[in-house]
Amino acid sequence: MIEYTQIRKLPEDYIIRKIKEFLDEDLPDGDITTESIFKKHHYSKNHITAILQAEEDLIFAGEQLLPYFFDNKCEIKLFAQDGNTIKNNEVIAEINGLSDLILSRERVMLNLMQRLCGIATLTKKYSDIAKPYSVKILDTRKTTPGLRLFEKYAVTVGGGYNHRLDLSSGILIKDNHIKAAGGIKNAIELAKSNKKNLKVEIEVENLQEIKEALEVGVDGFLLDNMNPQKTKEMVNFIRSNGNKEIFIESSGGINLENLKDYVTTGVNAISSGALTHSVKSSNIHLEFKI
Repeated sequence: MIEYTQIRKLPEDYIIRKIKEFLDEDLPDGDITTESIFKKHHYSKNHITAILQAEEDLIFAGEQLLPYFFDNKCEIKLFAQDGNTIKNNEVIAEINGLSDLILSRERVMLNLMQRLCGIATLTKKYSDIAKPYSVKILDTRKTTPGLRLFEKYAVTVGGGYNHRLDLSSGILIKDNHIKAAGGIKNAIELAKSNKKNLKVEIEVENLQEIKEALEVGVDGFLLDNMNPQKTKEMVNFIRSNGNKEIFIESSGGINLENLKDYVTTGVNAISSGALTHSVKSSNIHLEFKI
């Protein structure tokens, strides 16, 4: 069975480095508005309390991140853990600190937290449908450049699973690989000679391609853009003519509306790029308590 590393905990140095990058992008020469207004205002010298509040039901993803936006200059009281269901109007966290510091980090913090909560919330909807059938919901590499670890972390928070992290951590032969190699057999044989001795998965679109792959031997199949009935037929054929433990995933055109039709086909997993590339950010706001 093919299994990949799961991003359930983000490296601390990664979080610090990325948040610094995001803040540097938004504050190249300081927060001019806040600095101008509060330069002589007493709020700049006094602590203030701000609340982070949900504006809709969501799955929270951000427990590991929030403290690093404000470090030890602010006191953060977090009322939620990763994976918790947050109801509309529920307070997620309370931040106590200097008003100008909080204001200068508010937008970047919200942008990232909203996106990750959106991914976790959507993934949870997929996972709840698939879990009773022991089918894993997988993400893909269709992530936002620069945010991959964050987004894959959000998928696991929502109950999903990570597919390969990058092109170095797994082999997935696709149609253009097959064309470039001169056919399925050549592509598989060449892939098997990889220097890391990684397992080989191949994307297939029809029965003939499956037969050719089984002759050479692979560790997994990705059944691409097949309807549920066709998917079930191909799964049965693979199980009957190959290793019964071979990994089989389905992908392409699968959404919340038709997911129920795919979870009963016998596949091990269903991968969906929509978890990260088409997600709607959750509505969360930060408000000062004055």
